[in-house]
Amino acid sequence: MNSSTAVPSAPHEHTAEPGDSTAARLLAGWHATRRPADLTDHLRRHGQPPVATALGSRTSMPLVEAVESAGLTGRGGAGFPTASKLRAVAERRGRAVVVVNAMESEPASRKDQFLLAVAPHLVLDGAVLSAIVVGADTVHVCLPRTRTAQYRQLSEALDERRHARLDPVRLRLHALPHAYVSSESTSLVRWLNGGPARPQGSPPRAHERGVARRPTLVHNAETLAHVALIARHGPDWFRRTGTPDEPGTHLVTVSGAVATPGVQEVALGTPLATILDCAGGPTQPLRAVLLGGFAGTWLPTEYLDTPLTRRDLAPLGAAPGAGVLVALARSACGLSETARILAYLAAHSAHQCGPCHFGLPAVAEDFTTLATGHAEPDLLSRLHRRTALLPDRGACRHPDGAARLAASALHAFADDVDQHLTRGACAAARRPARVPVPPAKPPETWR
Repeated sequence: MNSSTAVPSAPHEHTAEPGDSTAARLLAGWHATRRPADLTDHLRRHGQPPVATALGSRTSMPLVEAVESAGLTGRGGAGFPTASKLRAVAERRGRAVVVVNAMESEPASRKDQFLLAVAPHLVLDGAVLSAIVVGADTVHVCLPRTRTAQYRQLSEALDERRHARLDPVRLRLHALPHAYVSSESTSLVRWLNGGPARPQGSPPRAHERGVARRPTLVHNAETLAHVALIARHGPDWFRRTGTPDEPGTHLVTVSGAVATPGVQEVALGTPLATILDCAGGPTQPLRAVLLGGFAGTWLPTEYLDTPLTRRDLAPLGAAPGAGVLVALARSACGLSETARILAYLAAHSAHQCGPCHFGLPAVAEDFTTLATGHAEPDLLSRLHRRTALLPDRGACRHPDGAARLAASALHAFADDVDQHLTRGACAAARRPARVPVPPAKPPETWR
């Protein structure tokens, strides 16, 4: 029920051979042709965007109702019901705006980059249909300015649509500063309004007054591609895969100690172990997996039979998040890997509020001390205390994610914690790093 693919022309390319692609929906065209779909390919496979399906009134919105019946939730990390966001913007007065969040600032994720590389028009169809639903005349597509190849490819896709006079709304492409928190929805709105690409925690919310003070819908690229398919095939079709509570498929980037790392499209409810198997399986015994990305959760291998759903993962303090699964070999030091990630997260915070300006750097420093085995008498108690102070206090959820990662590492690698505190750093801590982490340097610019 899964598929595994390579990211063509993408930085830090993941390579993989295709697995069982029977669950593929977003990637069905790729599995059929093994080449990116231009507009001609896209229209041949999917037909014209079903604009009539999206049309309705303030009281009757067929596409919103179809998305709601389908049970689609956001695939960007938060998992908020997609129909609720559509309805919230549609019900506001005034001309709206749609923003495609294709920033994908999570370093361990490649899913949106891959989707936009092989099926860009599916994402753009979803954005245009959503714009019609909410009464928008403009769609802003936001990418990091570091991904020049991706920007060029999307520019060509937009040109194809303009020449075909396909869309009743204007589509604009933007290149934003590449920082971890720049993919937060309020960061996009703030940048499009002429400000820095930093989160803005104070009201009003985007659906009330966002870009140009207009009601604004911000959706992740993968989410919008699902909207385009639901508009064509209906909610019953969408629910044929996944679970009754969490239907559909999810793109997952699998990396680390697996034979064929890459992007897979899996049915929600697929066990984590099965996802690893479809990436060729572990190349050596595993210590844990990192689920959800750098703001995610370390899970010991005893939980690999857990299905990929929010409901099943919640008791473990985990969630699918950004669709990331990193396999960590038993020969690696989970504390050292976590310390490097926390240092990166601290450097890439917006430094606008206490948790990010003071708390996150302090937790990252404590974790580095623990990882290097330079233990202090009160280090562990101080680390627990500081980690507990991070959540629910910032302008965005950045410190919450860092706290979740740190707390899960202390639990998943409890034996290592004890050794590092009592006998110094383990031998694995002196080996080369296994999880690719960008340099812990602040962004050069926020504008």
